[in-house]
Amino acid sequence: MATPPTDAELNAMIRARLASVGIDLDQLPPGSQPDPETGSPGQDAVLASLRRFVRGSVADIATWAPPVPAGVTGPADLLQQQAAVPLLYPATATAWRSA
Repeated sequence: MATPPTDAELNAMIRARLASVGIDLDQLPPGSQPDPETGSPGQDAVLASLRRFVRGSVADIATWAPPVPAGVTGPADLLQQQAAVPLLYPATATAWRSA
């Protein structure tokens, strides 16, 4: 069985993942107390909450798979489930196709 990651390892992973999408935890107040003026949570409180989430929920989320529709015979078919290309304004496109 693998050794679970330490808090420091999880903090590094969480900070890296958030940084990859442009979120900088250093913008939050240090410590675990919220900022009295803005109510922003402290960095330590946010990291503790995210560590709990990663330890408790990520494994369950990672094992989820969409239900296999009828008639699907292999993995290539699973990649082609989406019936239409995603559109910015689908209602407009739907009305245009119906006209």
